Amino acid sequence: MKRLPLVLLSVVLAVFLASSPCAADTFDLTIPLPLTGKQAKFGEMMKRSYEMAAAEINAKGGIKKKKLALTFEDSGARPETARAIVEKLIDVKKQPIIVGEYTSACAKAVAAVAEERKTPYLIVASADDNITQQKYKYVFRQNAVNAHYGDGAIDFIKKVVQPKTIAILYESSAFGTSGAGAMVKDAEKLGVKVVLMEKYEAGSLDFKPILSKVKAARPDVLFMVSYVMDASLLMKQIKELRIDVKLFAGGAAGFAIPEFIDNAKDASEYVISATLWTEQMKFPGAKAYADKYKTKYKDYPSYHGASAYSALFVMKNALERAKDWSPDKISEALRMTDMTTAFGPIKFEDKEGYQNQNFMDTLVIQVQKGEFETIWPQKYASKKYIYPVPTWRERR
Repeated sequence: MKRLPLVLLSVVLAVFLASSPCAADTFDLTIPLPLTGKQAKFGEMMKRSYEMAAAEINAKGGIKKKKLALTFEDSGARPETARAIVEKLIDVKKQPIIVGEYTSACAKAVAAVAEERKTPYLIVASADDNITQQKYKYVFRQNAVNAHYGDGAIDFIKKVVQPKTIAILYESSAFGTSGAGAMVKDAEKLGVKVVLMEKYEAGSLDFKPILSKVKAARPDVLFMVSYVMDASLLMKQIKELRIDVKLFAGGAAGFAIPEFIDNAKDASEYVISATLWTEQMKFPGAKAYADKYKTKYKDYPSYHGASAYSALFVMKNALERAKDWSPDKISEALRMTDMTTAFGPIKFEDKEGYQNQNFMDTLVIQVQKGEFETIWPQKYASKKYIYPVPTWRERR
């Protein structure tokens, strides 16, 4: 009878180890993503990229000889669902690190849980500035913030376009609002007058009322912050209304993925967009990743995929440097990250009011003959930019 407590303790310990993410020969990682709903295309691209990275990591011995075992949970781009998923991962599954999500609203919800539970969270593609301005100690972001998304585009506008006026359209999400706000500040610095600033609800079917305001304002540049379905429909209706400006510009997201070209068709031609990555970048593994993705999925991986792919290598790097796999030790290791991935250099810094934020160069792409081409900065250009864009009449 005296041995019974010891037996019970052994059973409890065995059950705990079997359910632990670090049990046996695997490191189990569940990633929350929007796999259904309006943002599912982004979720699918990121899921594929995570799987590609995990396969490569496992082919080279895994993480400290443990196989990386991935599973995914669908948040549907709903913050409350994302929060519930992550609470379960931390509280029940005891997962020592969180990676993922896509929309800024979901990332905000996840970040709050992670900080509350003192569990490191690596943000991959959510850009609302506010997320890494909360003095959070456990939240890390490898993609650029909205305030810097347009750095490359602003440089292009300043040096090439030199406009006097700009109109801004944006969706009423955290991403849209912060992206539009960043452009207003940049326009002020450049001395460009904002002649129109209009917010719309995501998923709108008729943009003609606000586009009529754009036509009346006659801006030199029309800047839009939208996800892909809205981005495509905006350009289709701009074509229908024959709205001519010197430059159509998107603030990344929906304007920077292949579905924009597929959906908008010839209305997408000559549109530029900010982006965080292209396969023309000379980072180790960038072209190999893009080529492998295109061969396997017959599709183009945008920066969302490249960031997701690289995130698992960032996690692997931190886990292999961490003294142990407790959340605190993993956070300490993440804080010391200094590496170059297929997505670019990753180093988490505290500056400009951000905490644990990676800062990076941003690029400009332009649709030319139905393909994305890198046009700015010139040192990365795959094709020369086309500016000013032809009028709709000239395109016939």
